[in-house]
Amino acid sequence: MLTHRFDDALQFAARSHRDQWRKATRIPYISHLLGVCSLVLDHGGDEDQAIAALLHDAVEDQGGDAMLATISDRFGARVAAIVLACSDSTDQTTEPWKVRKDRYLAGIAEKDDDAVLVTACDKLHNATAILNDLETDGPAVFDRFTAGRDGTLWYYRGLAEALCARLPGPLTDRLATTVTRIEAAA
Repeated sequence: MLTHRFDDALQFAARSHRDQWRKATRIPYISHLLGVCSLVLDHGGDEDQAIAALLHDAVEDQGGDAMLATISDRFGARVAAIVLACSDSTDQTTEPWKVRKDRYLAGIAEKDDDAVLVTACDKLHNATAILNDLETDGPAVFDRFTAGRDGTLWYYRGLAEALCARLPGPLTDRLATTVTRIEAAA
């Protein structure tokens, strides 16, 4: 059952990401957050996990540690812990992309179950968007990403392998299949 907390989180996410777009598109960023939330609920997630899905990028994109404190105050420690576990950094300016991604991949094995579900749904939604854009726009889609084609393929293959090992089942099987399709089309 979803309560007023979910409603509040939905409004908070919409306000926090109002001026943000998906990478190099005119798709409002909230579409990603709603998609991840939908996947979480479809795969048995509870209200806290659904709220964390709506807020999973807020720390990285909208204020770092200060945003994390706000999330904790408004939505509770469990939601904040999931959001933090889904973030590769609270400060995107201090470390190179590869360092953050290596650490994120290595940390999947240690994430708690709450965060693994949200992470798997986030990465599936992202991979599906990449595949759709690749089929529509061709290899130029990789120009949107910091690491380009090779780095993006490396990262998503690593995500699929780590998440399949940590959470075997239909959700991560779908992620692995989507990544294989991306690799074939790239």
